[in-house]
Amino acid sequence: MATFLLFFFILTTTPSLNLYVFAQSDSADTAPAKSFPSFTPKDNYLIDCGATSPTILPGNKNFQPDQNTAKYLSYSGKDISAFASENITVPSNIYLNAKIFTTEATYTFHATSSGLHWIRLHFLPFKYNEYDLKTVKFSVQTDTLVLLRDVQFAKDEVILKEFIVDVTNERYAIKFQPAKGSVAFINAIEFVTVPDKLLDTSVPVLFPVSQKFDLSKSNFVTIYRLNVGGPMLDSTNDTVGRNWLPDSQFRNNATGEEVSTQPSVINYPKSGGSPLIAPPTVYSSAVKMADSETTLQNFNISWTMDIDTAYSHLIRLHFCDIISKALNELYFNVYINDKMAISGLDLSSLTNHLATAFYKDFVVDSSMVSNPLVVRVSPVNDAQGFRNAILNGVEVFRMNNSVGSLDGEYGVDGKKQSGPSKTVAYVGFAMMFGAFVGLGAMAVKWQKRPQDWQKRNSFSSWLLPLHAGDTTFMSSASRKSQLFSSTMGGLGRYFSFAELSDATRNWDPTEIIGVGGFGNVYYGELDDGTKVAVKRGNPQSEQGINEFQTEIQMLSKLRHRHLVSLIGYCDESSEMILVYEFMENGPFRDHLYGKDMPPLTWKQRLDICIGAARGLHYLHTGAATGIIHRDVKTTNILLDENFVAKMADFGLSKDGPTTDQTHVSTAVKGSFGYLDPEYFRTQQLTDKSDVFSFGVVLLEALCARPAINPALPREQVNLAEWAMQWKRKGLLDKVLDPTLVGQVNPESLKKFAEAAEKCLADYGDERPTMGDVLWNLEYALQLQEASLQGKAEDENKAVIATPVSPPIVAAAPAPAVVVSATDNQQSRNPAEVQAVDDNSGTAMFAQFAALNGR
Repeated sequence: MATFLLFFFILTTTPSLNLYVFAQSDSADTAPAKSFPSFTPKDNYLIDCGATSPTILPGNKNFQPDQNTAKYLSYSGKDISAFASENITVPSNIYLNAKIFTTEATYTFHATSSGLHWIRLHFLPFKYNEYDLKTVKFSVQTDTLVLLRDVQFAKDEVILKEFIVDVTNERYAIKFQPAKGSVAFINAIEFVTVPDKLLDTSVPVLFPVSQKFDLSKSNFVTIYRLNVGGPMLDSTNDTVGRNWLPDSQFRNNATGEEVSTQPSVINYPKSGGSPLIAPPTVYSSAVKMADSETTLQNFNISWTMDIDTAYSHLIRLHFCDIISKALNELYFNVYINDKMAISGLDLSSLTNHLATAFYKDFVVDSSMVSNPLVVRVSPVNDAQGFRNAILNGVEVFRMNNSVGSLDGEYGVDGKKQSGPSKTVAYVGFAMMFGAFVGLGAMAVKWQKRPQDWQKRNSFSSWLLPLHAGDTTFMSSASRKSQLFSSTMGGLGRYFSFAELSDATRNWDPTEIIGVGGFGNVYYGELDDGTKVAVKRGNPQSEQGINEFQTEIQMLSKLRHRHLVSLIGYCDESSEMILVYEFMENGPFRDHLYGKDMPPLTWKQRLDICIGAARGLHYLHTGAATGIIHRDVKTTNILLDENFVAKMADFGLSKDGPTTDQTHVSTAVKGSFGYLDPEYFRTQQLTDKSDVFSFGVVLLEALCARPAINPALPREQVNLAEWAMQWKRKGLLDKVLDPTLVGQVNPESLKKFAEAAEKCLADYGDERPTMGDVLWNLEYALQLQEASLQGKAEDENKAVIATPVSPPIVAAAPAPAVVVSATDNQQSRNPAEVQAVDDNSGTAMFAQFAALNGR
């Protein structure tokens, strides 16, 4: 395992602010900017229009004069080379001269390769003889794309228009077209290849969540490029010749504080990262919360930018944790126009290092965008870590509309962009028609339902257990050997068997805190006092080996604040041992029912459900194909000492479907009461199976009772069926945990119950994604907190007069279960199940109780 050397940098950014950064310099998966190769564009046309000699700018940018570039220009009008007066001040000599066109002029460039190219057009309107360039009007377009429409530059200032265009032909033409009775002009032109790594072809849409936008045919114009917390950076300070403006004029300065560090400490991920995306000078400055310890609700930093709502926009946000002193301290939300863009951004889990560059792209569709565009970062109100949020850079690009225009509603061929009203009407009509068709089909299906439909498709089908084993072709020994050889690099610290024997008091049976098909889980303490959970595999258990292998493969590539962390491993002789962080407060279920513990408040339950949802959302979206947990339940949601929820037990997890698949076909596995009925019927697994199980978890949190309780009357056996019956009647108070009565805001309860109901839809296509579920839960929490804040203000005088009792916090069990004991937790002897009517859930439970479930 690589050794990480930590160097402590103390940097003074202002007389009153010292910034501390730990920089990992010996890392196998990150590297500083200088370790990456520089970019040499295949096409690099630089033209200084109207010049008589070459102009060489810093960065070795060699702009060629007219006599060297005449072969690119097709123009039959009057040849006018204009020169600015000597007393004008310009940032670069390329603005001292210009080419003026009285008729259409075309520059045509030979593209050596297809793909994205920059077009940078430089303008400075000045007066030359009878031509006052501040009053002229003209357009610029290519063969298929409108770049500028009837543009007029009325101020004495430099204007740079930067475009990213998709080049598909060998010859690429840029046309300057004067308006009637006017002229066109240009000071300098750049036509340069864009690096392949700069833009992804598939980018998530801000809303609806989980949808992707194909950028492969899109063209862009840069609207904003902001170096957040830092100074202006011109093309000489950028890796590919871009300009970055300071963000101060766009930022709400009251809540933000600038911080910076040395660019040399910034690293980039070797996989997918590159200083070509943004230079280290951008990532080495940031804006953080001005008062990170504030307790005010909705405290945030915001940036406000004017945009044209007629276009869709690509938004790129840059992040780099230069403010934390250790990993897993910084945790915050990101919003775009008050919509959640990133929930609980945990840079540590994404980069595994401090001071490491990370960026995220979003497309905001024209139908959803509003003006102004507002980007916000806000701390997560979490018990762990410290309350802070940062942003390092922002880029906003306008995307061409449907007629191929980046400026105006008309395309090159004169076609007009259609308004949204017809589109909305067509979509609305299609949805209404589809709804009628769907209702008709349901009515026909209802009429033709089989007589025994209740046994096959009712909510009671959720009771069907199933844990059929996968066929195994490898021997235990060979599987173990292959397992560790392929995953050992990501398993953390290596422990000797003797170390773990000492930590568990020689595997003392009294230290056992969990039992499963894999073997036992022991509580242990390492030499340095660290509390751990030690999972010792049983080589004789085929089920245990299968699940053990799966868990190692999953945990070796997962890292997130809301997933139980793997600390290390041991593979001496025939041993298969994994060491996890110890979760002080044990399973979520123990705090809901079955144990004599103080009841959790509604806010605590919401926080726990939100944490678990974040972990599942990361599983579904954080890997290339996504990961399906397949055993979501309250015993697999563990709580640390601060009641922060973390998902555990990945023994049944499966890689999700690839991009060309809709599901994974696999034998049915899961737990009583949580199993997705569609997965059971079809044996087709998707991430929506986890969503269904999570819906049951939400109801457990609401009702404080098991998912299945055969001892209850038959209509109450299955929690999901029982709770949803009362939900549809509008009588949720009938199922609400009695300890919550009087403390739950009705609107918060309504939003929470709606989220659970959507999760429990019969068909996966009708269920939300975990991202959508997370958004709804966070909204429910906001409603609850707003209600509590209102009550606190109303009772302010009483609070001052009377000491406030400390809030009820669940006590920590000792020791707690760290990895769920899935084989023996509160199971009921099948012989004890009473005989009941065949249509009841209890009868179905009795039928299948002999099967091995988790």
